Amino acid sequence: MLVYGKNVAREVLNSNIKINEIYILDTFNSEEILNIIKKNNLKFTIKNQSEMSKMTKEPHQGIIIDIEDYKFLDFEEIKKDEKTNFIVVLDHIEDPRNFGAIIRTCECAGVNYIIIPNKKTSEITPAVVKTSSGALANIKIVQVSNLRNALLNLKKLNFWIIGTDAQGEDYTKINYKGKVALVIGSEGFGLKHIVKETCDIIASIPIKGKVNSLNASVAAGIMIYEVAKER
Repeated sequence: MLVYGKNVAREVLNSNIKINEIYILDTFNSEEILNIIKKNNLKFTIKNQSEMSKMTKEPHQGIIIDIEDYKFLDFEEIKKDEKTNFIVVLDHIEDPRNFGAIIRTCECAGVNYIIIPNKKTSEITPAVVKTSSGALANIKIVQVSNLRNALLNLKKLNFWIIGTDAQGEDYTKINYKGKVALVIGSEGFGLKHIVKETCDIIASIPIKGKVNSLNASVAAGIMIYEVAKER
C-alpha cells in the first residue's frame, strides 16, 4: 500500500511497520525525515515530479512510502490485555476520511483498541492513513465478524457499553469511570438496532442549531475526550 505526506512518513519511519520501498522527490528537502531514513539505514529511490505524480494523484509533499498492508488483530488480543480500559467500537463507518480522523483522535486520546466489523466498513486505504496523519502506526485495530457478539464479550470482560445516538442521555451527565467501550454509529444510519439494544446506555450530544446531527468524526471526538477525562 502506498502512503504519502510528511506527517505520515514521519510516523511510519518511526514505527515497526514493514517498509517495502521509499520514493523521494528530487527536490525533497526535509532534513528531519532524511535524517530518520539515514539513521535507520533505509534505502530510497529518487524520482522526478512526473514520476511521483504517476504514483498518486494526491498531494504527496515529496515522499511516498510503500508499506505492507495493515494487519488487523483478533479479539483474543483484548482478552489477553488486562490493562485495557478504553475501547472505541465503530458501527460501520464507511467514509475513509471519517475513519482516519477517528483513528487520529483515538491515538491522541489514549484509546487502547478500536473494534470494527469486517463488512460494510471503510478499509485501511491510503486516504485513511493520510487523514490519520500516521496515527494508524500507533493504534491497535481489531476486526470482528459480528459487532453484537463482540459487545457481549466485552460485557463479560466487565466493560460498560456506551452507545451514541441523537436520542439518549446528555453525554455530560454520564459516569465514564471504569472499563468503557464507546460505540459510534455510521454516518448515515447511526447505530444499528441490534447494536443499540446491546448497549448499556445511550449518550447524546445536545444539538442547538438547525442542523440535526454532527459529522461522525466530530461526534466521536467529543465523546472520546469526554470518556478520556475519566482515564
